[in-house]
Amino acid sequence: MKAIRIISTILLCLALFITVVNVIPPKKNIESNPFIVENGALPMIAAHRGGGDNNPENTMLAFREAVNTYRVDIIESDLYLTKDGYLVYNHDGYIDRTSNVNGDISYEEMKELIKDKEKRHYIEDMTLDELRRYNFGYYFENEDGERIYKDESDIESRGLQIATVEMLFEEFYESNPDLLFIVEIKNGGERGYEAARKLASVLEEYPEYKDNIVIGTFHPEIEEHLESEYPNLMRGASTSGAAGFILTQFAGLNIFDNSSFACLQIPLSYDLGIEINLEQKTIINRAHRRNIAVQYWTINDPDDMRYLISIGADGIMTDYPHLLKEVYNEYTK
Repeated sequence: MKAIRIISTILLCLALFITVVNVIPPKKNIESNPFIVENGALPMIAAHRGGGDNNPENTMLAFREAVNTYRVDIIESDLYLTKDGYLVYNHDGYIDRTSNVNGDISYEEMKELIKDKEKRHYIEDMTLDELRRYNFGYYFENEDGERIYKDESDIESRGLQIATVEMLFEEFYESNPDLLFIVEIKNGGERGYEAARKLASVLEEYPEYKDNIVIGTFHPEIEEHLESEYPNLMRGASTSGAAGFILTQFAGLNIFDNSSFACLQIPLSYDLGIEINLEQKTIINRAHRRNIAVQYWTINDPDDMRYLISIGADGIMTDYPHLLKEVYNEYTK
């Protein structure tokens, strides 16, 4: 009986402890967060790679269509540093998959060629002038499977050259001052540090966008560098930071999470041997207590979009902005 009383007391104390720590208001990660939507509002539309299935990914053509035609709230993309110190938008560290850098070959031939990593054309080995020679809509196919930009001659005016940070900011700075950006610095080490410095420098030229951008990275050293050297710039959660937040949330101990990110960018689930479902309203509620925005990627299914709307997600990243707009029309009629 004595043992039972001891165990019961321990369990009672533990339950009381968890209750208390969940009642105490946690410290906000950020005081003002433009990536959080009002209660009951539709999630923000984030054009993943600029809407890479509607238009050639990460090109000015895609960015323009996303903003001017689909009226997205957020442009999402990845950043790489060129050989001569420019920041350009591209998903891969090399340009073979989307451009005609290998000449007039088929998509199948290109995929076979780049299996050999030494034959790839890496951004860090090329200058901006070299990169701008190529057509980044070369392999893009429309809904009918036609490569409609394959033979485009005026790639500059069509917006099919590689795009720099400056080009994107300049394009929308006056017309869309409220446009938001999600970027990921893909370089690590010294080049990652230089990429962060370059991005911060460009933002000095476009000060209104300083509070409109959230920066992510998969490199722990770059995350630490951003936090220490650029504390006024918002950061997205790293993989470890997101995992730590979610695990403490599941345990009801978020008060002990010491993260400082502004946005939690997560998929619908993680596979850790067992599948962990992340499309949960409790995660969003916990994040909002810390003034953290919750954004889901990459969502291309209408039913998934509807479910995320129902649980109050702040943002939906999609390759199909037009599809997400069609879903939203169901809620605004």
